[in-house]
Amino acid sequence: MTNKATKFILLFAILISFTSCSVIGGIFKAGMGVGIFIVVAILAIVLFLISKLFGKK
Repeated sequence: MTNKATKFILLFAILISFTSCSVIGGIFKAGMGVGIFIVVAILAIVLFLISKLFGKK
């Protein structure tokens, strides 16, 4: 019983300590970083394929 109560109190303390704006801001920053990485990776692959296609003359 005390283990469940301790977990609940710890979870409640963590939720209270974070403001919703900072949590959502962190999620959006992480999402933006991953999105930029994916776009750069796709552009690199496309440029690599184009260079291989037109490089063999």
